[in-house]
Amino acid sequence: MFKGKKLCQHLQQTEIKPPAKYQCDKCIAMGDTWVHLRACQTCGEVNCCDDSKNKHASKHYHETQHPVIISAEPNERWGWCFEHQKMALY
Repeated sequence: MFKGKKLCQHLQQTEIKPPAKYQCDKCIAMGDTWVHLRACQTCGEVNCCDDSKNKHASKHYHETQHPVIISAEPNERWGWCFEHQKMALY
């Protein structure tokens, strides 16, 4: 679960699901690379971050409206709600 006093409803209701893999399939299909990875907490899809050229995690949110992602990077324990623009640690 996420920690903090001022969590939005999406972060409050999210049970953390670790990523099943550590690659952005969309970047691989394009023959491209990524900077960091993010895991959707609604469907589990892993995508590249906004520091990456293709920004697949943000595109995934705009296509699906799945609000919460977590970092899929080792030793990072945070999540982000796209809808409310809120970050939380777990």
